[in-house]
Amino acid sequence: MSDLIAIVYPTEAKAEEVRQRLLKLQKEYLITLSDAVIATKTENGQVKLNQLVNTTATGAVSGSFWGLLIGVIFLNPILGVALGAASGALGGLLADYGINDAFMKDLSASLKPGNAALFVLVKNMTPDKVLRDIQDAGGTVLKTSLDDTKEQKLRDALAKASTETPAAPA
Repeated sequence: MSDLIAIVYPTEAKAEEVRQRLLKLQKEYLITLSDAVIATKTENGQVKLNQLVNTTATGAVSGSFWGLLIGVIFLNPILGVALGAASGALGGLLADYGINDAFMKDLSASLKPGNAALFVLVKNMTPDKVLRDIQDAGGTVLKTSLDDTKEQKLRDALAKASTETPAAPA
C-alpha cells in the first residue's frame, strides 16, 4: 500500500529541488515513488500540475510504434504511424497515472499564489534517512495518509528547519 504526502513550499523551485532529492534517494533505494507531482497556484488563482510523467507524450510514442507495426503488416506504415500516434496521445491524455489530478487541484486551491505543493505517492521508504535528506528544505505538511506518529515526525522535522537559524560567525 502506498502513502500520500503533500508538502507546501514557498516557491516552485524549492518544491522541484525536494522532488529531485527524492528521485536521487530513489536511485539509492532509500525510497520507492509511484508518483511525484508539483502543483502551483498562479496569480490569477489557477492551479497547474507539473507531472513527473507526461502521459500524452508517452502514449503518442507507444502508439506510433504499434501503429507502425500494424501499418507494416497492412502495407501502409505512414498511415499506421499517424493513426497510432493520434490514438496513443488521446489515450495518454485521458489516462490518469498515480495521484488523482482532480484531488490535487482541489487540495491546492487553498495555496497562496506563488506557493507550490509537492505531492508524493510513496510505496516504501527508509524514513530516518529520507527525512534527514529533505528536512533542511523546510515546508509545511498539507496532507498525508501516514499514521499519526509518522506524520508528527515529518511535521517536526520540517518545522525544525524553519526555526533553525544559521550560527553567527565568531
